Amino acid sequence: MRLLVTGGAGFIGSAVVRHCLGKGLASIGVLDAMTYAASPRTLAPFGGRADFVLYERNICAPLSVRTALREFEPDAIMHLAAESHVDRSIDKPAAFVQTNVVGTQVMLDEALAYWRSLSDIRRARFRFHHISTDEVFGSLGDSDYFHENTRYDPRSPYSASKAASDHLVRAWHHTFGLPVVLTNCTNNYGPYQFPEKLVPLMILRGLSGQPMPVYGDGQNVRDWLFVDDHAEALWTVLTLGKVGDTYAIGGMAERRNLDVVNTLASHLDELAPCSTSRKDLIQFVPDRPGHDRRYAMDCGKIRRELGWSPKRSFEDGLRETVRWYLDHRDWWEPLVHKTYRLERLGGGVA
Repeated sequence: MRLLVTGGAGFIGSAVVRHCLGKGLASIGVLDAMTYAASPRTLAPFGGRADFVLYERNICAPLSVRTALREFEPDAIMHLAAESHVDRSIDKPAAFVQTNVVGTQVMLDEALAYWRSLSDIRRARFRFHHISTDEVFGSLGDSDYFHENTRYDPRSPYSASKAASDHLVRAWHHTFGLPVVLTNCTNNYGPYQFPEKLVPLMILRGLSGQPMPVYGDGQNVRDWLFVDDHAEALWTVLTLGKVGDTYAIGGMAERRNLDVVNTLASHLDELAPCSTSRKDLIQFVPDRPGHDRRYAMDCGKIRRELGWSPKRSFEDGLRETVRWYLDHRDWWEPLVHKTYRLERLGGGVA
């Protein structure tokens, strides 16, 4: 298979690249604008391989996308390119509408034209896989779960832009016949995650002795999924999923944010000891505007129909993640020095 991955230099996209190339599953083309969250070091190990090519292009530019499709001739597209940080969407929502909505529309238009140009055999096996988030469903109570038929109720500019992109993908399938599959996943964590997100941010702030900020009362609940497990799930859906269907993906590991930060502090104290405990650095700060209380996913469909379930426990995955950041300063230190200095974002003034 020849697989084009948009956003393939990012966190989840690069995990897909490593999964596919590491197992010899596909030749990979990456289409990525290489914005602030993409490090050239992430894909450096694959440079020069015959089964890998990088197109440094923006998904909002139709001609750039069209040229990449013609050059690479993919059998499938995984569309992961997106602005993804809720706090940044509060500060600059227009960027999220441009990339996540307009960019998806461009990808769909170009994929449709490309698909129509294929031979009957290749057209029959082509797939457009759109990767989305559980945040499009809004906020849960204490005991229920999101599933594939949950009503959309996005609460942030980020989740609203992703909800719009989901609807566009389904519209291109039902109106034009483009063969699509969709997935909605819970919070990912693991190696190569840009340090604005909770897990790497707490690791790096704790490592440097800076305060470890917890929004509100710290009782917000998220379901956590190790990124390599997610990559495997995405490949499973791409290759085995039913055209037109949606699959909910989660780690089945609900944790309160405060508990996650406390666990990270404990791992840092063990793996990188210092004179005082990192738990002393934990500080409660004003909550994020519109902060959803709980997300959790019912993954029964993908488990029953496609045989996928996560392999990493949250405890093992989190410890592995801390160890990775301790061992890979050469990856994250340039980002912290040049791109993002671990400050808080999302003050609420657009």
